Amino acid sequence: MTKHEKYIHRCIELAKNGIGTARPNPSVGAVIVYNDKIIGEGFTSVYGDNHAEVNAIAAVKNKELLHKATIYVTLEPCAHFGKTPPCANLIVKHKIPNVVIGSIDTNSLVAGKGIAILKEAGCNVVVGVLDDECKEQHKRFFTVQNKKRPYIILKWAETQDGFIAPETKDEQKPVWISNNYSQQLVHKWRAEEHAILVGTTTVIADNPKLNVRSWFGNNPIRVVLDKSLRIPENLNVLDGSVKTIVICDQKSFQSEVKNENFSNKKASQQLIKECIDFSSRVAEQIIEVLQKHKIQSIIIEGGRQTLQTFIDANLWDEARFFVGENNFKVGVKGPKISGKIIEQKSINTDVLKIYKND
Repeated sequence: MTKHEKYIHRCIELAKNGIGTARPNPSVGAVIVYNDKIIGEGFTSVYGDNHAEVNAIAAVKNKELLHKATIYVTLEPCAHFGKTPPCANLIVKHKIPNVVIGSIDTNSLVAGKGIAILKEAGCNVVVGVLDDECKEQHKRFFTVQNKKRPYIILKWAETQDGFIAPETKDEQKPVWISNNYSQQLVHKWRAEEHAILVGTTTVIADNPKLNVRSWFGNNPIRVVLDKSLRIPENLNVLDGSVKTIVICDQKSFQSEVKNENFSNKKASQQLIKECIDFSSRVAEQIIEVLQKHKIQSIIIEGGRQTLQTFIDANLWDEARFFVGENNFKVGVKGPKISGKIIEQKSINTDVLKIYKND
């Protein structure tokens, strides 16, 4: 590993701290080095607050050292005025002579303009250090910019014999396939992503809360597919505690409004209804709804039909699924997926498999 790679790797580790809070900004990591020692570092704050470069520069006690230092960043410094001034200009202002960048920003407001500002000011700029790793760190941001849709993660748990749910059950709550450690990891994932989506069958069968209970972080926006609006109002997903988007068909929506069943709770900003045509292109239409609400990433947790709908439409980026230690012998089979397996590891008694859509 070269010196530049060592410090960009540190930037990537720092950037992970802002996932789930920096959006819609990318969570960038920045490190400032003088005489092969880190003198300042930072990551992107909550949206509207400081960018990574600002936090790293602020962390340097002796600002005179900046004139001889190198700043490392996972993503090209911004070149436009938004909630905060351009970071490229800030680097120039502090006369930092050397800038090492992981990836170029594909946002049209930046896209090389930050690098141009730095070079015009006489900075020595190096670009493309650990480029693939930095793009992985900023995968949500790049997906929104380049594919004009959220980053989509499929998630489920299945038994040794390939079932994701039993054929029948006696209680309206989940039948756990994965262990407690895997369940906590899922809550960490929820805190990192912008939204979470489930279908009607899952809601009625399990009455999930779809929130973050076993981890620290923000609850994701809940997206619920309820074509005929048959989910009872007393279930957790309609409790109004978290912003929830219910996707139904036009006929059901109009019928509810006509019958004045649209309660004050449902009419609030916490509970929103959107209509699509469930007869065709369902996954694509759901994506359009998510784009309307500027959702940058989403975990799709099921059930099988919902997961398979996105798989068949080839609208997914990652699939993460646990294989538990039990067997159902009969039940609901897991979705069928193909892709490139990028990770497989044990989570206590479970096996976690992660696929990339190639």
